[in-house]
Amino acid sequence: MKTQLSRANLKKANLVKAKLRRANLREAILEEANLGEANLGGANLEKVYLGKANLEKANLDKTNLVRANLREANLMGARFLWADLGGANLGGANLEKAHLERVNLASAHLDGANFQWADLRGADLREANLLWTDLRGANLKEANLGRIHIEDADLEGADLEGARNLSFDQLSKVKTLYNAKLEQELLVQLKEKYPVLFEAP
Repeated sequence: MKTQLSRANLKKANLVKAKLRRANLREAILEEANLGEANLGGANLEKVYLGKANLEKANLDKTNLVRANLREANLMGARFLWADLGGANLGGANLEKAHLERVNLASAHLDGANFQWADLRGADLREANLLWTDLRGANLKEANLGRIHIEDADLEGADLEGARNLSFDQLSKVKTLYNAKLEQELLVQLKEKYPVLFEAP
């Protein structure tokens, strides 16, 4: 039986290690709630408000987070395999070492978020806002980066080999590409025209 918490007000609730697999939390308010290590796999969190919430090491595999608000949330080490975060707001969120393989982040707001060492292999980031985002050491292999806004993003040590729909113009506007892995053709062109991008920060 699914837990029904649609539109519930759980602001600042303590839900550490809660078992909410496949729960319905659509449009619930979980601002500043503590969901560390909670199991929310397959849950419906569409339009949920999780601003400044703690979801460190939480399981969000296959979770529906369409248009969810996770601004400034702590998502360090969280799992989002195959989750749907289309149009979600993760501005300023901490996603360091998060597992985001095959996640849908199309049209998501990721401005100023921390994706250090995050695994974004095969993620769909089309039209996402990545302005000022920290992607140091992130794995973006085979990710779809079509029409992303990536101005001033930090890509030091990021792995972009095999990333799809990534253009010369997009990469020319980032903060740094120092030690980043790129397709050879792009690498040569960028080093020739924008050598400063490859200098040590």
